[in-house]
Amino acid sequence: MLRIHFTSRDLETVRIARGPDPLWEIVCSLCRLQTREGAIAFDPWRKKVGHLVRRSAVARTAASALHSLVPRAVYFPDFLTPHVEGGPATLQAGIERVLATPRRQLRHELTLLAEVGGRPWAGAQLARGDVATLTALGANLRTYHGQFIAPMWERIGATVAVDLALRTRAVVDGGTQALLNSLRPMATWEPPVLSVDYPVERDLHLRGRGLLLVPSYFCWRRPVTMADDELRPVLLYPVDKTHEALASPDALPRLLGATRAALLHEAASLAYATTSDLAEATGMSLPSVSQQLAVLRDSGLVSSRRDGKHVIHATTPLGCRLLEGA
Repeated sequence: MLRIHFTSRDLETVRIARGPDPLWEIVCSLCRLQTREGAIAFDPWRKKVGHLVRRSAVARTAASALHSLVPRAVYFPDFLTPHVEGGPATLQAGIERVLATPRRQLRHELTLLAEVGGRPWAGAQLARGDVATLTALGANLRTYHGQFIAPMWERIGATVAVDLALRTRAVVDGGTQALLNSLRPMATWEPPVLSVDYPVERDLHLRGRGLLLVPSYFCWRRPVTMADDELRPVLLYPVDKTHEALASPDALPRLLGATRAALLHEAASLAYATTSDLAEATGMSLPSVSQQLAVLRDSGLVSSRRDGKHVIHATTPLGCRLLEGA
C-alpha cells in the first residue's frame, strides 16, 4: 500500500496532466511486454511488436536496450520518466530531460537497478554520463516510440481524453476532494491520506509540493509513482480500456435506429453526461434512455461509470469513429 499524505497546501495544487506522457507510456509498455497481463487490452499490440522485432534489427536493438533498464521488478530508474514543466509532455522535451540527467543521479539509480537484479544496457558508460551512450539512449527511446507507440498514439490519446473528461467533471462538481474520490477503486481518499494499491508498503509525504496525476494507457491495474520521494510527486494511473472491445456482429445491427443514433450523438456532444442529461437532451424518458444506453454499451460504443449518485456516460473512441463515418 502507498499512503500519500496531503497538507492543505497540497490539496490546492493537485493537477492533472493534459494528456498521456510519451516516456511513461514507453516505460509502462515495456512492463506490459514482460507479462501476459491484460490480454484483451494488450495482446493485439504485443503481436504487432513481436512482428516488428523479428523484422527490424533497429527496432529489436532499441527494445532490448530499454528492456534492460526496465526489468520485471518493483524498481526502474526515475531518470527515464522526468518531469517536464509547462504545457503537454512531448517526446522531444522528455528525451532532452533524460539526456540532461545529472551524473550523480545516473550512478545512484543504476546502482539501485543492479541491486534488484537488473543488468542495464551500457551500465558503466551510462552511469558515467558518457555522451555517446546517452545519445544512443535517446536514439533508442525515439526508435522504440516511433515503432511501437506512435502507431497507437491516436488511440492512446482518445482513451486518455475519455478519462480526462471524467476527472474534469469530478473537479467541476466537487473540487479536488471529488477528483481524488474519483480514483476509486485503485485509490481511496480518507483525508488527509490517499491510500493507493501498491506492491510495497510506502509513505509519501507531499510537504506542500502538490501532486501531478498522469493518466496512462499502458499502465495496468495499479498506479505508479517515482521511486525517489524527493522528486516532483507524480501519480501515474491506468485509464479504463474496457470500452475498446470490438462490437460483436449481432450487437451492431441493433444500433441502426434513430433513437440510439441520437443518444450516441448527444453522449459525444456532452462529453460526460448523466442519464438525466441525455434524457433531457433527447426528450426521452429515463427508463427508455437506460434501456437504449445498455444496447450502446454492449456494442462497445458507449462507456458508463458510476460517479457518486450518478452514472456517467461517454461515447467511446469506437463510437466516435462510427459517428465520424456517418
